[in-house]
Amino acid sequence: MADDQTTSELGRAIQEVSERASLLVREEIELAKAEVTTKATRIGKGVAAFGGAGFVALLGLIFFFHFLAFGIANWFDLEAWVGYGIVTLLLFVLAGVAALVGVRFVKRGSPPVPEMAIEEAKLTRETLEEVRS
Repeated sequence: MADDQTTSELGRAIQEVSERASLLVREEIELAKAEVTTKATRIGKGVAAFGGAGFVALLGLIFFFHFLAFGIANWFDLEAWVGYGIVTLLLFVLAGVAALVGVRFVKRGSPPVPEMAIEEAKLTRETLEEVRS
C-alpha cells in the first residue's frame, strides 16, 4: 500500500513537472514574441527616421546643385542657364560612371550561385564516401 501511495505521489509529481514545464515553454514563447515585436517596432521607427533623413538629404542635394549652377555662372560671368547646363552635364557623367560600376558589380556577381558552399558540400560528400569504403 505504501508502494501504491509512493507511485501515486511520483505520478502526480511527474504530471506537475510536466504541466509547469509546458507553462514555462508557453511563457517563454510569449516573452520571445513580445521581445521580437518590440525590436521590430524599434527597427521600423529607425527605418522611418532614415527615410526622413534621406528625403531631407535629397532636398539638400537639390539646393546644392542650384547653388553650384549659380556659382559656376557667377564665377565665370556666364548666364544662369549655362551654369545649369554644366551641372546637368556633370550629373549625367556621374550617372554614367555609376552605371558602369554597377554593371561591373552585377557581372561579377552573376549568376548568384553559392560556389564555395557547393564546393564544400562536394568535399563533404567525397569524405563521407571515403569513410564508407
